[in-house]
Amino acid sequence: MLLEEQRFLHEDLERLEQGISDRIAEDPRHIRERLNRDHQISGFLTRIQEQSKRLVDIYNDAEGSRTREIQSISTGDPFDEFYKQLNEIKDFHRRYPNEPVENLERAYKRKAPGEGESATSEVDHMFTGEEAFGRFLDLTTLHEDYLNLSGVKRLTYLQYLDAFDTFTHPHNPVKRADKTTDQYFNYVGRLASYLEDFLKRTRPLEDLDKLFRTFDQDFEKAWEANEVPGWGLEARSTGPTAPVTEGAGEGIWCPDCEKEFKNENVYKNHLSGKKHIKAAEARKARGMEAHNGDLNGHAPNSRGNTALRLKERAIAEREFRVSKLAAIMSNQRSSTRVNVERRQGMTERERQMELDALFAESAETAPRGAGDNSDSDSDDDSKIYNPLKLPLAWDGKPIPYWLYKLHGLGVEFSCEICGNFVYMGRRAFDKHFNEARHIYGLKCLGITNTTLFREITGIEDALKLWDKIQRDKKKEKTGTENVVQMEDADGNVMPEKVYY
Repeated sequence: MLLEEQRFLHEDLERLEQGISDRIAEDPRHIRERLNRDHQISGFLTRIQEQSKRLVDIYNDAEGSRTREIQSISTGDPFDEFYKQLNEIKDFHRRYPNEPVENLERAYKRKAPGEGESATSEVDHMFTGEEAFGRFLDLTTLHEDYLNLSGVKRLTYLQYLDAFDTFTHPHNPVKRADKTTDQYFNYVGRLASYLEDFLKRTRPLEDLDKLFRTFDQDFEKAWEANEVPGWGLEARSTGPTAPVTEGAGEGIWCPDCEKEFKNENVYKNHLSGKKHIKAAEARKARGMEAHNGDLNGHAPNSRGNTALRLKERAIAEREFRVSKLAAIMSNQRSSTRVNVERRQGMTERERQMELDALFAESAETAPRGAGDNSDSDSDDDSKIYNPLKLPLAWDGKPIPYWLYKLHGLGVEFSCEICGNFVYMGRRAFDKHFNEARHIYGLKCLGITNTTLFREITGIEDALKLWDKIQRDKKKEKTGTENVVQMEDADGNVMPEKVYY
């Protein structure tokens, strides 16, 4: 019954396209619902590819089964063929009486929790609480792995968020010899895997395989051109290395110790130390190994076939990928930093309340978006009940009224210097004296010293105070110039008034 299977596949493809069209027309407000919609569409697209492949195989008819079935229907008695297939269908259902019938009309429609779809979606199990459905990165475990590496500085989590994609000196203190250890190799691999997985979870509709292939191609070109930062071929040392300025560009760089010295005397004294001699011998050995590879028939700029060089290439490839992925997720990275700084100033009770509010909001939006069919209900859900016109919090909801009263956000403060701009609350009013709008207004009035004009909002008052300051300065200057100094018999210098 290939023709029936062919018809079923065509219907399935049309239902899938309709299901994708219905979901694209939606506009979820919550990030959880938006991610759930994108992952459902991604699953539909994958099924379309699978069903299309099956349909192409039927049309190709490599074994000739479809051709024979068409000939049997067109040449023989149609009633005999009909009853033959009917008996096969009855026999199948007699053997499998509890076989469920797939209804394609309802298979790809959005269902409410009461119609068989659970309130929890697949994205609920994809993200940790720290990631907040893909808004933030969760690098706490990788931060602990980084601190366990040898030769690293003790960085806080905030500092690690700024520097986890930097692998060169002087920002990364890990030496090249220490990077070839299994511990560092596993750390960089886990970091790259996490960023790739996070990108797949947050962007299910993008062609990420194509993006990763471009990363591989860019790395291959940089590796062949010997342009990967921190992984260039080391030249064979023929004598004492002359001081060169590298690293931060402020001192003398020692390529053997991979360390920067700001004092030349300290640099010269460390040359006789055991640590420097050991590092110089190791670097010389690596240079000799690369030189021997060149003598065996390799070009000076080509990669050797040694196991060490292959391991360096694998580590460099992971570092290169981490840098590329971090550049793509710069928005999540900055949001993570802001979120960590905000949560550090909260108590444990406030953190738990915020987490409960996030889950409660997710639970509320799930059944509402799934079960509404009328336009009026969807319009009511999209509106936020805010009769007091309270400011909105970070989650898009009005802040509590007690917090509104506590900060005095209902009190208006106007500033004539800022163009009669109105500031809501004392905190915003005090803060605006150091902002660009107020400073620019003072400069337009010819006032340069803005620190003395705090709490002054009127143009007339500011001009009067500025004129008084200028007069006092001129008076003080003329007074100091006209002072006559006298000297008594003991050599003491004093003004003329005191002297007489």
